[in-house]
Amino acid sequence: MTKNFTINDLPKEERPRERLFELGARALSTQELLQIILGRGIAGESVAVTAQKIISKFGNLEKISEASIEELSQIKGIGLAKAAQIKSVFEIARRMNSPVKDCKNKDLSNPEAVYDLISGRIKDYNKEHFYLISLNSRGHSVGEISIGTINSNLVHPREVFGEAIKAKAVSVIFVHNHPSGDPKASSNDIHFTKKLIEAGQVLGIGVQDHVIITKNKSLFSFRENKII
Repeated sequence: MTKNFTINDLPKEERPRERLFELGARALSTQELLQIILGRGIAGESVAVTAQKIISKFGNLEKISEASIEELSQIKGIGLAKAAQIKSVFEIARRMNSPVKDCKNKDLSNPEAVYDLISGRIKDYNKEHFYLISLNSRGHSVGEISIGTINSNLVHPREVFGEAIKAKAVSVIFVHNHPSGDPKASSNDIHFTKKLIEAGQVLGIGVQDHVIITKNKSLFSFRENKII
């Protein structure tokens, strides 16, 4: 019976973890870094093969970072736990590159201020992401949260306003990105926003604005365009 190759079959000095200790993380290839994140392979397949499968499927780091848990876990050798590890690493890197600004008591009465607060967190996503900003009675931000991808069932009125209620918000601002670069609201965006406004009216939470942003620094305000 043929023995399957594993990392332990490599000379010690050629193993990714040992190379990182000796040379630093920058000296490692993307495949080697993924091997360290994954830790080990599965029966009949080394972690090196699993890491290469990820690269082959998605092509580059940007696309790997945007892959969903479901997409990652479709790869043999990547279960939900390992997919979660990969997503967590990329999210930490994203937050390092987009430091959280102090939002407490920040006046968000104009869409430019909203863009300044949120753009660093979602404008570079390759999928549409929805963001909620909760406001107090003065119209100042008291908290914000990313709800999920807008084109999925993750964005539901109960999720959106559940977070607003926790923050004791009087009103809210919605934000989402358009990866296409065109900030103009689509018919689906308008329909979805009106649905949220209706839900907010039942709960006594007003919708101050819905701002669409893009990576090329353009934005679209529902309030300024008299849609809400």
